[in-house]
Amino acid sequence: MGQVHTLIALHGRDGAIARAEDKLDRQCVETAYAVLSDEQQRIGVMHAGFAMAALPHKDIQDTVWIRQGGSVKLRVESGVDASDVPVGVPFGSIARMILLYLQTEAVKTRSRDIELGRSMNHWLGTMGIDNGGKTYRLVREQSKRLSLCRLTFYRQTDNATLVTNGSFVRDAILPTRASDQLQLWREAVRLDEGFYQSLIDHPMPVRETAIREIGHRSMAIDVYVWLAYRLHQLERPTPVSWAALYAQFGAGYAQLRQFRAKFKEPLSLALAAYPEAQVAADETGVTLYPSPSPVPQRQLIA
Repeated sequence: MGQVHTLIALHGRDGAIARAEDKLDRQCVETAYAVLSDEQQRIGVMHAGFAMAALPHKDIQDTVWIRQGGSVKLRVESGVDASDVPVGVPFGSIARMILLYLQTEAVKTRSRDIELGRSMNHWLGTMGIDNGGKTYRLVREQSKRLSLCRLTFYRQTDNATLVTNGSFVRDAILPTRASDQLQLWREAVRLDEGFYQSLIDHPMPVRETAIREIGHRSMAIDVYVWLAYRLHQLERPTPVSWAALYAQFGAGYAQLRQFRAKFKEPLSLALAAYPEAQVAADETGVTLYPSPSPVPQRQLIA
């Protein structure tokens, strides 16, 4: 356990908050306490490829997004609407939350057809995303971008490059009237066959409570997912340089030093949401230590 989890164990939530030095420390205490006290331990599922290459954090002007982490490369192309106007690449925490819902439901039901409507609205509410005002418009916009974009995963091995082409969503009906409150799609959506099969072949479980607590910070989500994927597979301490971290997570930062100054926040939140993680940061980067998965083997979705 990290320092924040030890503080909670020794002094309780209120005592740990009283010892917090700043806003980030208080956020970490709240996040850690929520995960430690989570009795339901609901499991979500992400495609393992997103642990190494993720969507942008902010809106981008380009219609193509390319990221590479380790042996995985992700290419996302903006879709176009019925008037042939690009709708943009999906981005931010809202897009990640919607994808988490779609992927989790697909793996749980072993079906490409995902129920929406009340089911998705209720789930978004439990994950701390309300259904009104600016948030609703963001959810609606990201739903459209996810429905229309195209993506390619490249997985490089010693002998070949494995390519998965497709999209997130194969079939969807997008409402055109803004008054259709929270009818982001109609009653169901069908995932793309290639993406669905790749998800079934490469699922990665995460704690829903952990994602909910850090869900307002897209980079914290990405760091948590990366750690959840890597730590339990390690056999020995593994250093990761600042340059490598910058290449994977630093989109939007012009210089490495700017990224380093900001990375402490998402890393701290991700570690607060992952009590089992053992990670140390220093001047050269971070060192990852073999750690238990955040989801015990007995809880994995079959």
